[in-house]
Amino acid sequence: MTGGEAAALIAAIAFLILVFFIVLVLIRVTKIMREVQTTVAEANRTVTTVTSDVDALSKEVEGLLTKANVLLEDVNGKVANLDPVFQAAGDLGESVSDVNEASHHLVERLTNIGNSTAKASTLGRVGVGALRFYQNHRRKKTTTDNTQGSDL
Repeated sequence: MTGGEAAALIAAIAFLILVFFIVLVLIRVTKIMREVQTTVAEANRTVTTVTSDVDALSKEVEGLLTKANVLLEDVNGKVANLDPVFQAAGDLGESVSDVNEASHHLVERLTNIGNSTAKASTLGRVGVGALRFYQNHRRKKTTTDNTQGSDL
């Protein structure tokens, strides 16, 4: 074997080894591409399922929002109807407060009148006592004058 033949043989073997490793890499890339294809197919099926589920959910949510809006309008109407009731309750509270204040003033006046009456009653008793004292004194004086006049 000559040097050129040996070099050709070495180059052929190196090329064969290179082709062998390239084939191995291509086999692995093919497996990876099949797995990627399977994953993409599953992802497409999942996206399709999720899209259909989202469409159904979106329709249900739209229905719920419509019902919630109707319910909110109904509640707002009922609250508007209750506003006069709360206003009347507030007015009633003010009226009760005014009546309470008026009755408090009336009790104060009656207490003052009671105190004045008690004072007048005490003064009346003192006056009656003074009148009786005066009448007794006068009777004694008249009786004494009459008995002295009879003795003369």
